Amino acid sequence: MNELLSLTIRQIRELYAARKLSPLEYWQAVEERIEAFEPHVQALYLYNPESARAQASASTQRWASGETLGVLDGIPVTLKELIATKGDPVPLGTKAVDLVPAAEDAPIAARCREDGAIIFAKTTCPDYGMLSSGLSSFHPLSRNPWDLSKNPGGSSAGAASAGAASFGPLHIGTDIGGSVRLPAGWTGLFGFKPSHGRIPVDPYYVGRCAGPMTRCVEDSAIAMEPLSRPDWRDGTSLPPNDFHWLDFDIDLKGLKIGLMLDAGTGIGAEEEVKDAVVAAARLLEQAGAEIIPVGPVLTRAMLDGLDKFWRSRFWGDIETMSPEKHAEILPYIFEWAKRGAEVSGVEAVRGFNQTIEMRKTCGRLFTTVDAVISPTNPIVSYPAEWASPTNDPALPFEHIAFTVPWNMSEQPASSINCGFSKSGLPIGMQIVGPRFADQFVLRLSKAFEIMSGGVTRWPEPPAA
Repeated sequence: MNELLSLTIRQIRELYAARKLSPLEYWQAVEERIEAFEPHVQALYLYNPESARAQASASTQRWASGETLGVLDGIPVTLKELIATKGDPVPLGTKAVDLVPAAEDAPIAARCREDGAIIFAKTTCPDYGMLSSGLSSFHPLSRNPWDLSKNPGGSSAGAASAGAASFGPLHIGTDIGGSVRLPAGWTGLFGFKPSHGRIPVDPYYVGRCAGPMTRCVEDSAIAMEPLSRPDWRDGTSLPPNDFHWLDFDIDLKGLKIGLMLDAGTGIGAEEEVKDAVVAAARLLEQAGAEIIPVGPVLTRAMLDGLDKFWRSRFWGDIETMSPEKHAEILPYIFEWAKRGAEVSGVEAVRGFNQTIEMRKTCGRLFTTVDAVISPTNPIVSYPAEWASPTNDPALPFEHIAFTVPWNMSEQPASSINCGFSKSGLPIGMQIVGPRFADQFVLRLSKAFEIMSGGVTRWPEPPAA
Protein backbone atom coordinates (compact mmCIF):
# COMPACT_ATOMS: atom_id res chain seq x y z
CA MET A 1 0.00 0.00 0.00
CA ASN A 2 1.20 3.52 -0.78
CA GLU A 3 2.62 4.80 2.52
CA LEU A 4 0.63 8.02 2.13
CA LEU A 5 -2.54 6.05 2.81
CA SER A 6 -1.34 5.12 6.30
CA LEU A 7 -1.18 8.78 7.34
CA THR A 8 -3.61 10.28 9.83
CA ILE A 9 -5.51 13.50 9.10
CA ARG A 10 -3.15 15.40 11.40
CA GLN A 11 -0.10 14.02 9.58
CA ILE A 12 -1.61 14.84 6.20
CA ARG A 13 -2.33 18.41 7.28
CA GLU A 14 1.20 18.82 8.63
CA LEU A 15 2.63 17.74 5.27
CA TYR A 16 0.27 20.10 3.45
CA ALA A 17 1.35 22.98 5.69
CA ALA A 18 5.05 22.19 5.17
CA ARG A 19 4.54 22.08 1.36
CA LYS A 20 5.84 18.48 1.36
CA LEU A 21 2.55 17.08 0.03
CA SER A 22 -0.34 18.67 -1.82
CA PRO A 23 -4.00 17.71 -1.65
CA LEU A 24 -3.83 16.77 -5.33
CA GLU A 25 -0.86 14.45 -4.73
CA TYR A 26 -2.61 12.83 -1.79
CA TRP A 27 -5.81 12.43 -3.79
CA GLN A 28 -3.89 10.71 -6.58
CA ALA A 29 -2.71 8.09 -4.07
CA VAL A 30 -6.32 7.54 -2.93
CA GLU A 31 -7.52 7.32 -6.54
CA GLU A 32 -4.93 4.62 -7.34
CA ARG A 33 -6.03 2.66 -4.29
CA ILE A 34 -9.68 2.87 -5.34
CA GLU A 35 -8.81 1.63 -8.83
CA ALA A 36 -7.10 -1.41 -7.29
CA PHE A 37 -9.61 -2.32 -4.57
CA GLU A 38 -13.06 -0.97 -5.50
CA PRO A 39 -13.82 -3.74 -8.05
CA HIS A 40 -13.51 -6.21 -5.17
CA VAL A 41 -15.30 -4.41 -2.34
CA GLN A 42 -17.87 -2.33 -4.29
CA ALA A 43 -18.13 0.30 -1.57
CA LEU A 44 -18.86 3.42 -3.61
CA TYR A 45 -21.82 5.11 -5.28
CA LEU A 46 -21.53 8.18 -7.53
CA TYR A 47 -17.75 7.93 -7.46
CA ASN A 48 -16.45 10.95 -9.39
CA PRO A 49 -12.66 11.08 -9.72
CA GLU A 50 -12.81 14.06 -12.10
CA SER A 51 -14.69 16.13 -9.51
CA ALA A 52 -12.30 14.92 -6.82
CA ARG A 53 -9.30 16.07 -8.84
CA ALA A 54 -10.89 19.49 -9.31
CA GLN A 55 -11.65 19.78 -5.59
CA ALA A 56 -8.10 18.65 -4.74
CA SER A 57 -6.63 21.20 -7.12
CA ALA A 58 -8.69 23.99 -5.54
CA SER A 59 -7.56 22.87 -2.09
CA THR A 60 -3.95 22.78 -3.27
CA GLN A 61 -4.26 26.44 -4.26
CA ARG A 62 -5.81 27.35 -0.90
CA TRP A 63 -2.98 25.66 1.01
CA ALA A 64 -0.43 27.42 -1.20
CA SER A 65 -2.00 30.82 -0.49
CA GLY A 66 -2.61 30.19 3.21
CA GLU A 67 -6.38 30.53 2.80
CA THR A 68 -7.65 27.14 3.90
CA LEU A 69 -11.30 26.80 4.87
CA GLY A 70 -11.19 24.39 7.81
CA VAL A 71 -9.63 21.31 9.38
CA LEU A 72 -10.92 19.05 6.59
CA ASP A 73 -9.57 21.18 3.73
CA GLY A 74 -8.01 18.80 1.22
CA ILE A 75 -9.07 15.67 3.11
CA PRO A 76 -10.90 13.05 0.97
CA VAL A 77 -14.26 12.13 2.52
CA THR A 78 -17.12 9.80 1.65
CA LEU A 79 -20.70 10.25 2.82
CA LYS A 80 -23.20 7.47 3.27
CA GLU A 81 -25.67 7.43 0.39
CA LEU A 82 -28.53 8.39 2.77
CA ILE A 83 -26.81 11.75 3.41
CA ALA A 84 -28.08 14.10 0.68
CA THR A 85 -25.72 16.06 -1.55
CA LYS A 86 -27.19 18.80 -3.70
CA GLY A 87 -27.94 17.72 -7.26
CA ASP A 88 -27.48 14.01 -6.58
CA PRO A 89 -30.25 11.43 -6.17
CA VAL A 90 -30.75 9.68 -2.83
CA PRO A 91 -31.92 6.17 -3.76
CA LEU A 92 -31.95 4.98 -0.12
CA GLY A 93 -30.35 1.76 -1.25
CA THR A 94 -33.46 0.54 -3.07
CA LYS A 95 -34.73 0.25 -6.63
CA ALA A 96 -38.16 1.30 -5.37
CA VAL A 97 -37.21 4.99 -4.98
CA ASP A 98 -37.34 7.39 -7.92
CA LEU A 99 -33.98 9.03 -8.63
CA VAL A 100 -34.71 12.70 -7.96
CA PRO A 101 -31.79 15.13 -7.47
CA ALA A 102 -31.55 16.46 -3.92
CA ALA A 103 -32.46 20.15 -3.63
CA GLU A 104 -29.74 20.91 -1.06
CA ASP A 105 -26.90 19.45 0.95
CA ALA A 106 -27.84 17.70 4.19
CA PRO A 107 -26.17 19.24 7.27
CA ILE A 108 -23.19 16.85 7.20
CA ALA A 109 -22.51 17.46 3.51
CA ALA A 110 -22.80 21.22 4.05
CA ARG A 111 -20.28 21.16 6.92
CA CYS A 112 -17.80 19.12 4.85
CA ARG A 113 -18.06 21.52 1.91
CA GLU A 114 -17.67 24.55 4.20
CA ASP A 115 -14.43 23.01 5.46
CA GLY A 116 -13.05 22.30 1.99
CA ALA A 117 -13.23 18.51 2.22
CA ILE A 118 -12.91 16.52 -1.01
CA ILE A 119 -16.26 14.71 -1.27
CA PHE A 120 -15.41 12.11 -3.88
CA ALA A 121 -18.21 9.53 -3.51
CA LYS A 122 -21.22 8.36 -1.58
CA THR A 123 -21.07 4.92 0.05
CA THR A 124 -23.51 2.07 -0.36
CA CYS A 125 -26.22 0.97 2.04
CA PRO A 126 -29.00 -1.66 2.03
CA ASP A 127 -32.62 -0.88 1.17
CA TYR A 128 -33.79 2.07 3.29
CA GLY A 129 -30.76 1.54 5.55
CA MET A 130 -32.70 -1.26 7.26
CA LEU A 131 -30.08 -4.04 7.33
CA SER A 132 -26.74 -4.72 8.97
CA SER A 133 -25.43 -5.85 5.62
CA GLY A 134 -24.16 -4.70 2.26
CA LEU A 135 -27.12 -6.37 0.54
CA SER A 136 -29.17 -3.96 -1.59
CA SER A 137 -31.68 -4.09 -4.45
CA PHE A 138 -30.01 -0.98 -5.94
CA HIS A 139 -26.29 -1.10 -5.16
CA PRO A 140 -23.82 -3.88 -5.95
CA LEU A 141 -23.03 -6.11 -2.98
CA SER A 142 -20.44 -4.46 -0.72
CA ARG A 143 -17.93 -6.83 0.84
CA ASN A 144 -15.56 -6.93 3.79
CA PRO A 145 -11.99 -6.09 2.66
CA TRP A 146 -10.54 -8.45 5.30
CA ASP A 147 -12.29 -11.40 3.65
CA LEU A 148 -14.33 -10.79 0.51
CA SER A 149 -16.61 -13.73 1.31
CA LYS A 150 -17.70 -11.99 4.52
CA ASN A 151 -20.14 -9.21 5.31
CA PRO A 152 -18.94 -5.70 6.19
CA GLY A 153 -22.07 -5.20 8.28
CA GLY A 154 -24.34 -2.21 7.89
CA SER A 155 -26.24 -0.25 7.27
CA SER A 156 -23.13 1.90 6.77
CA ALA A 157 -21.78 -0.98 4.71
CA GLY A 158 -19.95 0.90 1.98
CA ALA A 159 -18.45 3.30 4.50
CA ALA A 160 -16.94 0.37 6.40
CA SER A 161 -15.68 -1.28 3.23
CA ALA A 162 -14.15 1.99 2.01
CA GLY A 163 -12.51 2.70 5.35
CA ALA A 164 -10.97 -0.75 5.75
CA ALA A 165 -9.84 -0.66 2.11
CA SER A 166 -7.97 2.61 2.87
CA PHE A 167 -9.96 4.85 0.50
CA GLY A 168 -8.84 7.92 2.46
CA PRO A 169 -9.06 8.67 6.18
CA LEU A 170 -12.70 9.69 6.79
CA HIS A 171 -16.03 8.04 6.02
CA ILE A 172 -19.28 9.24 7.57
CA GLY A 173 -22.17 6.90 8.29
CA THR A 174 -25.49 6.97 10.11
CA ASP A 175 -26.65 4.90 13.08
CA ILE A 176 -30.11 4.21 14.50
CA GLY A 177 -29.46 0.81 16.05
CA GLY A 178 -25.74 0.27 15.52
CA SER A 179 -25.23 1.12 11.85
CA VAL A 180 -21.90 2.91 12.44
CA ARG A 181 -20.58 0.74 15.27
CA LEU A 182 -21.56 -2.68 13.91
CA PRO A 183 -19.76 -2.37 10.55
CA ALA A 184 -16.83 -0.61 12.24
CA GLY A 185 -16.50 -3.60 14.54
CA TRP A 186 -16.58 -6.10 11.70
CA THR A 187 -13.99 -4.20 9.63
CA GLY A 188 -11.51 -3.09 12.31
CA LEU A 189 -12.38 0.61 12.12
CA PHE A 190 -13.05 3.09 14.86
CA GLY A 191 -16.70 4.10 14.68
CA PHE A 192 -18.23 6.85 16.80
CA LYS A 193 -21.92 7.40 17.49
CA PRO A 194 -22.07 10.68 19.43
CA SER A 195 -24.83 11.83 21.73
CA HIS A 196 -28.11 12.24 19.92
CA GLY A 197 -28.17 15.64 18.21
CA ARG A 198 -24.42 16.24 18.49
CA ILE A 199 -24.07 15.85 14.72
CA PRO A 200 -27.20 17.32 13.09
CA VAL A 201 -29.00 15.10 10.58
CA ASP A 202 -31.84 15.71 8.17
CA PRO A 203 -34.24 13.98 8.34
CA TYR A 204 -33.91 13.44 12.08
CA TYR A 205 -35.68 10.70 13.97
CA VAL A 206 -35.78 8.95 17.33
CA GLY A 207 -32.37 7.38 17.89
CA ARG A 208 -30.95 8.41 14.50
CA CYS A 209 -27.39 9.69 14.67
CA ALA A 210 -24.47 10.17 12.32
CA GLY A 211 -20.83 9.58 13.03
CA PRO A 212 -17.33 9.24 11.62
CA MET A 213 -15.72 5.92 10.70
CA THR A 214 -11.93 6.13 10.66
CA ARG A 215 -8.79 4.05 11.12
CA CYS A 216 -7.86 5.78 14.37
CA VAL A 217 -9.56 7.68 17.18
CA GLU A 218 -7.82 10.98 16.46
CA ASP A 219 -9.21 11.18 12.92
CA SER A 220 -12.75 10.88 14.26
CA ALA A 221 -12.04 13.52 16.89
CA ILE A 222 -10.76 15.93 14.24
CA ALA A 223 -13.92 15.38 12.19
CA MET A 224 -16.16 16.13 15.15
CA GLU A 225 -15.28 19.84 15.20
CA PRO A 226 -16.97 20.68 11.88
CA LEU A 227 -19.57 17.91 11.98
CA SER A 228 -20.94 18.97 15.38
CA ARG A 229 -21.83 22.53 14.38
CA PRO A 230 -25.58 23.01 15.02
CA ASP A 231 -28.03 23.13 12.13
CA TRP A 232 -31.60 24.40 12.39
CA ARG A 233 -32.90 21.60 10.16
CA ASP A 234 -32.39 19.10 12.99
CA GLY A 235 -34.89 19.86 15.74
CA THR A 236 -32.81 17.73 18.13
CA SER A 237 -29.54 19.51 17.30
CA LEU A 238 -27.54 20.28 20.45
CA PRO A 239 -26.28 23.79 21.27
CA PRO A 240 -22.78 24.83 20.15
CA ASN A 241 -20.04 23.07 22.11
CA ASP A 242 -16.66 24.34 23.22
CA PHE A 243 -14.98 20.93 23.34
CA HIS A 244 -11.30 20.76 22.58
CA TRP A 245 -11.82 17.61 20.57
CA LEU A 246 -8.12 16.74 20.47
CA ASP A 247 -7.65 16.88 24.23
CA PHE A 248 -7.26 13.18 25.06
CA ASP A 249 -6.04 13.65 28.62
CA ILE A 250 -7.69 11.10 30.95
CA ASP A 251 -6.81 9.45 34.24
CA LEU A 252 -8.09 5.88 34.36
CA LYS A 253 -7.25 5.39 38.04
CA GLY A 254 -10.43 4.72 39.95
CA LEU A 255 -12.65 4.94 36.89
CA LYS A 256 -15.56 2.52 37.27
CA ILE A 257 -16.07 0.65 34.01
CA GLY A 258 -18.92 -1.81 33.66
CA LEU A 259 -18.11 -5.00 31.74
CA MET A 260 -21.22 -6.26 29.94
CA LEU A 261 -20.82 -9.66 28.26
CA ASP A 262 -24.52 -10.57 28.17
CA ALA A 263 -26.82 -8.34 26.12
CA GLY A 264 -29.91 -9.83 27.76
CA THR A 265 -31.48 -11.09 24.54
CA GLY A 266 -30.67 -11.75 20.91
CA ILE A 267 -27.62 -13.65 19.71
CA GLY A 268 -25.27 -14.55 22.54
CA ALA A 269 -21.68 -13.37 22.23
CA GLU A 270 -19.32 -15.98 20.81
CA GLU A 271 -16.44 -17.13 23.00
CA GLU A 272 -13.82 -15.53 20.75
CA VAL A 273 -15.62 -12.21 21.03
CA LYS A 274 -16.00 -12.39 24.80
CA ASP A 275 -12.39 -13.41 25.24
CA ALA A 276 -11.20 -10.39 23.24
CA VAL A 277 -13.34 -7.98 25.28
CA VAL A 278 -12.23 -9.54 28.58
CA ALA A 279 -8.60 -9.17 27.49
CA ALA A 280 -9.30 -5.51 26.70
CA ALA A 281 -10.87 -5.07 30.14
CA ARG A 282 -7.69 -6.43 31.72
CA LEU A 283 -5.65 -3.75 29.92
CA LEU A 284 -7.93 -1.05 31.28
CA GLU A 285 -7.71 -2.60 34.73
CA GLN A 286 -3.91 -2.63 34.59
CA ALA A 287 -4.06 1.09 33.81
CA GLY A 288 -5.98 1.70 37.05
CA ALA A 289 -9.64 1.35 36.10
CA GLU A 290 -12.01 -0.67 38.27
CA ILE A 291 -13.76 -3.29 36.13
CA ILE A 292 -17.23 -4.13 37.41
CA PRO A 293 -19.26 -6.95 35.80
CA VAL A 294 -22.74 -5.60 34.96
CA GLY A 295 -25.92 -7.16 33.69
CA PRO A 296 -27.82 -6.29 30.52
CA VAL A 297 -29.99 -3.24 29.95
CA LEU A 298 -32.14 -4.86 27.23
CA THR A 299 -34.97 -7.38 27.52
CA ARG A 300 -36.84 -9.51 25.02
CA ALA A 301 -39.91 -7.31 25.46
CA MET A 302 -37.89 -4.19 24.64
CA LEU A 303 -36.37 -5.63 21.46
CA ASP A 304 -39.67 -7.12 20.28
CA GLY A 305 -41.47 -3.86 21.01
CA LEU A 306 -38.95 -1.94 18.95
CA ASP A 307 -39.35 -4.47 16.15
CA LYS A 308 -43.12 -3.97 16.11
CA PHE A 309 -42.81 -0.20 16.18
CA TRP A 310 -40.24 -0.10 13.37
CA ARG A 311 -42.24 -2.56 11.24
CA SER A 312 -45.46 -0.57 11.58
CA ARG A 313 -43.69 2.73 10.95
CA PHE A 314 -41.94 1.44 7.85
CA TRP A 315 -45.08 -0.24 6.51
CA GLY A 316 -46.85 3.10 6.90
CA ASP A 317 -44.16 4.64 4.70
CA ILE A 318 -44.48 2.10 1.88
CA GLU A 319 -48.00 0.65 2.00
CA THR A 320 -49.42 3.09 -0.57
CA MET A 321 -46.71 2.31 -3.11
CA SER A 322 -47.74 0.36 -6.19
CA PRO A 323 -47.34 -3.42 -6.35
CA GLU A 324 -44.65 -2.84 -8.96
CA LYS A 325 -42.68 -0.69 -6.52
CA HIS A 326 -43.18 -3.20 -3.72
CA ALA A 327 -41.69 -5.87 -5.98
CA GLU A 328 -38.53 -3.76 -6.36
CA ILE A 329 -37.81 -3.67 -2.62
CA LEU A 330 -35.33 -6.27 -1.39
CA PRO A 331 -37.55 -9.29 -0.57
CA TYR A 332 -36.05 -9.70 2.91
CA ILE A 333 -36.99 -6.11 3.77
CA PHE A 334 -40.46 -6.40 2.26
CA GLU A 335 -41.18 -9.66 4.07
CA TRP A 336 -40.17 -8.03 7.34
CA ALA A 337 -42.15 -4.84 6.67
CA LYS A 338 -45.45 -6.30 5.50
CA ARG A 339 -46.08 -7.81 8.93
CA GLY A 340 -46.33 -4.23 10.12
CA ALA A 341 -49.82 -4.21 8.61
CA GLU A 342 -50.86 -6.60 11.39
CA VAL A 343 -49.68 -4.25 14.15
CA SER A 344 -52.48 -2.19 15.69
CA GLY A 345 -52.03 1.44 16.62
CA VAL A 346 -52.08 0.51 20.30
CA GLU A 347 -49.41 -2.17 19.76
CA ALA A 348 -47.24 0.29 17.82
CA VAL A 349 -47.44 2.82 20.68
CA ARG A 350 -46.61 0.10 23.19
CA GLY A 351 -43.65 -0.84 21.03
CA PHE A 352 -42.46 2.76 20.96
CA ASN A 353 -42.83 2.94 24.72
CA GLN A 354 -40.17 0.26 25.00
CA THR A 355 -37.66 2.88 23.87
CA ILE A 356 -38.51 4.76 27.07
CA GLU A 357 -37.90 1.59 29.06
CA MET A 358 -34.47 1.34 27.45
CA ARG A 359 -33.71 4.89 28.53
CA LYS A 360 -34.65 3.99 32.10
CA THR A 361 -32.48 0.88 32.31
CA CYS A 362 -29.53 2.62 30.68
CA GLY A 363 -29.87 5.57 33.03
CA ARG A 364 -30.09 3.29 36.06
CA LEU A 365 -26.91 1.46 35.08
CA PHE A 366 -24.98 4.72 34.79
CA THR A 367 -25.75 5.60 38.40
CA THR A 368 -23.27 2.84 39.32
CA VAL A 369 -20.53 3.13 36.64
CA ASP A 370 -18.70 5.83 34.70
CA ALA A 371 -18.55 3.88 31.43
CA VAL A 372 -19.57 0.54 29.96
CA ILE A 373 -17.60 -1.77 27.68
CA SER A 374 -19.12 -4.69 25.78
CA PRO A 375 -18.81 -6.54 22.51
CA THR A 376 -19.94 -4.42 19.59
CA ASN A 377 -21.04 -7.46 17.60
CA PRO A 378 -21.99 -10.79 19.14
CA ILE A 379 -20.40 -12.84 16.34
CA VAL A 380 -17.16 -12.71 14.36
CA SER A 381 -18.76 -12.55 10.92
CA TYR A 382 -21.29 -13.99 8.47
CA PRO A 383 -21.57 -14.47 4.68
CA ALA A 384 -21.50 -11.39 2.46
CA GLU A 385 -24.71 -12.46 0.72
CA TRP A 386 -26.76 -12.61 3.92
CA ALA A 387 -29.13 -9.80 4.92
CA SER A 388 -28.26 -10.16 8.62
CA PRO A 389 -26.47 -12.58 10.93
CA THR A 390 -29.68 -14.64 11.23
CA ASN A 391 -30.67 -14.10 7.58
CA ASP A 392 -34.25 -14.46 8.82
CA PRO A 393 -36.73 -11.56 8.40
CA ALA A 394 -38.70 -12.93 11.35
CA LEU A 395 -35.61 -12.39 13.56
CA PRO A 396 -34.15 -9.18 12.15
CA PHE A 397 -32.61 -7.52 15.20
CA GLU A 398 -31.00 -10.34 17.15
CA HIS A 399 -27.54 -8.89 16.46
CA ILE A 400 -28.12 -5.31 17.68
CA ALA A 401 -28.78 -6.06 21.35
CA PHE A 402 -25.44 -4.61 22.50
CA THR A 403 -25.76 -1.44 20.42
CA VAL A 404 -29.40 -0.32 20.09
CA PRO A 405 -30.10 0.62 23.74
CA TRP A 406 -27.58 3.47 23.55
CA ASN A 407 -29.36 4.98 20.56
CA MET A 408 -32.60 5.11 22.51
CA SER A 409 -30.86 6.47 25.64
CA GLU A 410 -29.07 9.05 23.43
CA GLN A 411 -25.66 8.22 24.94
CA PRO A 412 -22.35 8.42 23.06
CA ALA A 413 -20.79 5.08 22.11
CA SER A 414 -17.84 3.96 20.04
CA SER A 415 -16.58 0.74 18.53
CA ILE A 416 -12.86 0.12 18.60
CA ASN A 417 -10.85 -2.89 17.49
CA CYS A 418 -9.85 -5.07 20.44
CA GLY A 419 -8.39 -8.06 18.63
CA PHE A 420 -8.75 -10.57 15.83
CA SER A 421 -10.44 -13.93 15.52
CA LYS A 422 -8.57 -17.15 14.79
CA SER A 423 -9.72 -16.67 11.20
CA GLY A 424 -8.03 -13.25 11.07
CA LEU A 425 -11.18 -11.09 11.20
CA PRO A 426 -11.46 -7.99 13.40
CA ILE A 427 -13.36 -7.99 16.70
CA GLY A 428 -14.88 -4.77 17.99
CA MET A 429 -15.37 -3.55 21.55
CA GLN A 430 -18.05 -0.99 22.34
CA ILE A 431 -17.29 1.87 24.76
CA VAL A 432 -20.31 3.77 26.14
CA GLY A 433 -20.32 6.96 28.18
CA PRO A 434 -22.90 9.17 29.91
CA ARG A 435 -25.21 11.31 27.84
CA PHE A 436 -23.44 14.33 26.31
CA ALA A 437 -20.00 13.03 27.44
CA ASP A 438 -18.82 12.64 23.85
CA GLN A 439 -15.30 13.83 24.59
CA PHE A 440 -15.02 11.38 27.49
CA VAL A 441 -15.79 8.45 25.17
CA LEU A 442 -13.18 9.65 22.70
CA ARG A 443 -10.63 10.03 25.50
CA LEU A 444 -11.30 6.55 26.83
CA SER A 445 -11.19 5.16 23.30
CA LYS A 446 -7.86 6.87 22.65
CA ALA A 447 -6.41 5.55 25.90
CA PHE A 448 -7.37 2.01 24.92
CA GLU A 449 -6.02 2.50 21.40
CA ILE A 450 -2.65 3.50 22.83
CA MET A 451 -2.42 0.61 25.27
CA SER A 452 -3.59 -1.96 22.70
CA GLY A 453 -1.42 -0.69 19.86
CA GLY A 454 -4.34 -0.21 17.46
CA VAL A 455 -4.59 -1.85 14.05
CA THR A 456 -1.19 -1.87 12.40
CA ARG A 457 -2.04 -3.79 9.22
CA TRP A 458 -4.90 -3.21 6.77
CA PRO A 459 -6.20 -5.46 3.98
CA GLU A 460 -4.69 -5.48 0.50
CA PRO A 461 -6.62 -6.09 -2.74
CA PRO A 462 -6.39 -9.65 -4.08
CA ALA A 463 -3.59 -10.34 -6.51
CA ALA A 464 -4.68 -9.99 -10.13
